[in-house]
Amino acid sequence: MNKADLITKIAADAGITKVQAEKALSSITNSVTTTLKKGESVSLIGFGTFTVGQRAARSGRNPNTGAVIKIKATKVPKFRPGKSLREAVASAKTKK
Repeated sequence: MNKADLITKIAADAGITKVQAEKALSSITNSVTTTLKKGESVSLIGFGTFTVGQRAARSGRNPNTGAVIKIKATKVPKFRPGKSLREAVASAKTKK
């Protein structure tokens, strides 16, 4: 499912227009992004929690030359699924 498919699904489920659904989805993603930029977390009970994690500085290799390079420490977004989401995915039937 891509963003356009999600907007169509939200509009159908909520009985609103696609324009309204797109504004709602944009508001959610912007709010999550803004909150994570502040270093805070976003918890959606049953769905999951978005947090900011730290990735330590480390050494790596340039795949073209094989030279050792230093990779700076950075902040990365993380997502931890909630219990309801984990259970829903675990109980879903797989397609063969």
